[in-house]
Amino acid sequence: MKKLKIKKVGLVITIVILLSILTPTVLVKSEPEYTLEDPCEGFTALEGAQIYCGVHQGAGYRIEVPENWNGDLLMYAHGYRLFGAEYLWVDNPPFREWLIENGYAWAASSYSANQLDITVGVKDTKTLVTIFKKEVAKPDQIYISGDSMGGGIAVTSVEQWPNLYDGALPACGLLAPYEELDVLWDYYVLASALAGVDASYPIPEDFVTSGDYDEVKDALAGAPGWFPFFLNAQGEQLKSAMKFLTGGERPLFEQGFLLWYGPVIEFFIGRPLVQVTIELVATGVQGVGMDNWETNYQFDADPALSPEEQTLNEMIFR
Repeated sequence: MKKLKIKKVGLVITIVILLSILTPTVLVKSEPEYTLEDPCEGFTALEGAQIYCGVHQGAGYRIEVPENWNGDLLMYAHGYRLFGAEYLWVDNPPFREWLIENGYAWAASSYSANQLDITVGVKDTKTLVTIFKKEVAKPDQIYISGDSMGGGIAVTSVEQWPNLYDGALPACGLLAPYEELDVLWDYYVLASALAGVDASYPIPEDFVTSGDYDEVKDALAGAPGWFPFFLNAQGEQLKSAMKFLTGGERPLFEQGFLLWYGPVIEFFIGRPLVQVTIELVATGVQGVGMDNWETNYQFDADPALSPEEQTLNEMIFR
């Protein structure tokens, strides 16, 4: 009897070992912990409107319906959380008053996660449509709007569920998020190569704050401290390479370059926007990698590589 039990135990162990070998390993990605702010706190109905609020599957939501509701619903998708990313909260639409005054209902979700995650925003916003139907009524028309990452959520939503949404209004929509990460990585390796500074992967998280980025800027400026307003030959090459990497000749590129890499935004948000973007790439976004393995960097619109461009492409860290 004891021998039989031992044989059974041995058989079970053998099966477990075989299953562990034959079964593919499933990697479970641990999500960061978020603090959800009460979506009902401070949420007061506008005159002539009724509000609903709550939490569903880790996402906060707000709904507002005017008394003279015209039957249409606007879903609002918020953008990337630049600051306070450890918190989840609901943003009211910036045109909230106009919606209520003109008879439109609206609804908005905090999403159940932050980061550059189009998928979670799309799914949580669609779930909120179902909540609206249960708590209020079935709308005649459903529209979706959002800015920045929310614009990408709006476009993706109507692409995925064309029978649910009747239209989308993306504002400054992030329509190619992963390609944008590649471009941010491109700026880092281009600036480093032209400044004669070694690039690395991953980018050091303190690349900007440690002074390393200041070294790069000064090596590309016509005079120390004047990047990006006064550039030397290598700095002009950087600007040209970024221009043709992101669409070529176009109106307002000069102004955009100065805004993105200059101190104007730093005045408003306390740090240069390029620092935020480099940190975004340095810390990684939902496990998305950057790729410039086959990217050709050019200083002009001619697809043929000049000797200068060939030298640059050989220098670039990939």
